[in-house]
Amino acid sequence: MTNPFFNRDVISIREFSKSDLEYLFKTADQIQTLQPNRRSSLADGRLLGVMFFEPSTRTRLSFEAAMLSIGGQTISIIEPKTSSTEKGENLHDTVKTVESYVDLIVLRHRMEGAARYAAQVAEKPVINGGSGSEEHPTQAMLDIYTILKERGTISDLKIALVGDLKYGRTVYSLLYGLANFNPRVFLVSPPELRLREEALSDLEGKINLSQHTDLEEIVSDLDVIYMTRIQKERFPDLVEYEKVRGTYVIDNQLLSKGREDLMVLHPLPRTTEIKPEVDSTPHAKYFNQTIYGKTVRAALISLILNKEI
Repeated sequence: MTNPFFNRDVISIREFSKSDLEYLFKTADQIQTLQPNRRSSLADGRLLGVMFFEPSTRTRLSFEAAMLSIGGQTISIIEPKTSSTEKGENLHDTVKTVESYVDLIVLRHRMEGAARYAAQVAEKPVINGGSGSEEHPTQAMLDIYTILKERGTISDLKIALVGDLKYGRTVYSLLYGLANFNPRVFLVSPPELRLREEALSDLEGKINLSQHTDLEEIVSDLDVIYMTRIQKERFPDLVEYEKVRGTYVIDNQLLSKGREDLMVLHPLPRTTEIKPEVDSTPHAKYFNQTIYGKTVRAALISLILNKEI
């Protein structure tokens, strides 16, 4: 199969087929088996431009670690106040400047559509590292890879997406990605945070969905819980945030009602929605996600930069 990622932007997971994703995951597996000198040649002499206009720990560091692991280097804007955006420079000019120094850009921005705009402006490939409450495609890629590595399959699994389904960009990318793999998905949220209607319309007929408000009611049926943080920073009205804060909490008591092999995932950061007591249980796979994230992003960068690996 021809490399479907070579020299390509990664803006929405909807632009990639099941076979594309399987190609990425196969490459992620292969990269881990390469000898160090071969692995470090995949991005030798290449530069990744990391442009993050929103806070990040895992996404930024895993992209940087991934690039370093395949022999490349990074340059970063990780604090807007230290860049010329503080002086009023627009996104167009910042992107054009950064791309003159690098081979590839990863952009995180608070505005929806920012990554797609950057891809239109730039001649170099652009990866969406999170665009407002719109999408976060590489998070979905690593989430799907995590489930496949931990369970061996996704087909027919029962997966609950829990919490902030309205503003959670990871949820949208994950749903679009899961639509390729035939699971049953339970959407669990307060009524105020249900999945946006346009997404439900887009997904109709493509994936088996049902909507719920009570996690405890369905936990015994589940294979995977994908927990999300209710995102205070996305709410236009903090009074509305206070109404839904703390709606769902995963603790050992809840998990005792589920299957022994029930997996708990979370894109992180978490606040109060998963109790620390869960961390030491076999259910907790959210730190495994961070490890898989570096692997998947290393594979993705390698495929964008190289026609063949």
